Formats: sequence, structure tokens, C-alpha cells
Amino acid sequence: MNQKKRLIIAMTGATGAIYGVRMLQILQTQDAWETHLVISSAGVVNLTHELAMKRAELYALADVAHGINDIAASIASGGFKTEGMIIAPCSMKTLAAVAHGFGDNLISRAADVALKERRRLVVMPRETPLNLIHIRNMAAVTEMGGIIFPPMPVFYSKSDSLAAMVNETVGRVLDMFGVDVDGLYTPWEGL
Repeated sequence: MNQKKRLIIAMTGATGAIYGVRMLQILQTQDAWETHLVISSAGVVNLTHELAMKRAELYALADVAHGINDIAASIASGGFKTEGMIIAPCSMKTLAAVAHGFGDNLISRAADVALKERRRLVVMPRETPLNLIHIRNMAAVTEMGGIIFPPMPVFYSKSDSLAAMVNETVGRVLDMFGVDVDGLYTPWEGL
């Protein structure tokens, strides 16, 4: 029997809870994937405010949900094989923790594991405007092998709804991990 591919989805206190939720919804339909979710306390606040969604509803979308302070969780170890991690959305606090190796909770620890094991880490920072600290932290994560992917909508696809714009971004990120995203977005093929 083939082992499912594991992907960690982390959600923090930045605006954009829809990105993490939509990723989990898509991955739930993929038989080859197992999701491991971690959400911060501020992430739960945003989830409730932006989507009127409860923590239990979010947990139901994941195969495994881990507590933010469970440093003994499977995803805190490099021996637990995953395809990598996505932080969607990523607050500037979490970005700083990742950039400086400050593994004070399971999100920053799991990101540290992804980086040290040379696994893919995609960080979706959600803040604007950016100050120099934000930019330097993004540069530090990039230099360590992480991918900075701000959830900026594309306009050349002429999306007609917010849902389509979210799908475009989520599809592009999941595609980086080899997730089947057929129909989620149309890759640019030129004019």
C-alpha cells in the first residue's frame, strides 16, 4: 500500500484565513494527500471574524489537527516525513519567528524542520505596506530555501469573483507541491 503524501498547513493571525481553508478543502478531495493542520490563537480569531467559522469546523477539514503548543507533535520532528509546509496566511510575527529560528510554538518549529530537512516551505505573508524588517525577514527565509508567496491576485486571468481569485492563488501554491489542481486555475500560456 502506498503511503499518502503529507502536507502541513499552518494558519496564523494575518488576514486571509480563506487561503488556508480553501487549501484544506481542496486537499480533502485528494486521496493521495494527508493534511496536518496547525492554527495559532490569532488565526482562530481571524477565522471566526472573516469566515464565521469555528475551530472545530476547520479541524474537520484536516486529516490531523495539532495544537499550537504541542511541541512533541509528529510534525515537530524531521524524522516525520512530509512534502513540506505552507503557512497561509502568515503574520509578520510568524515570519520573524521563522526567519530567526525562534521555534516557540509548533508553527515556527515545523517551519524550522522543513527548512533544516530541505523540504519545501511556502510562506504567504499578508501585510501591507511592508517595512524594512518585513522585507529583511522575507529575504532571510528566501536565503534559507523558503518561498515567499504573497497572496496577490492576478488580473490577466480576468477572474470574475473573489472565489476565483482565491482559487488562482491556492492552485498556484498547491501546484508547487505536485497537488492535482486541474480546473482550479489556468496557467499563463502567453497571448
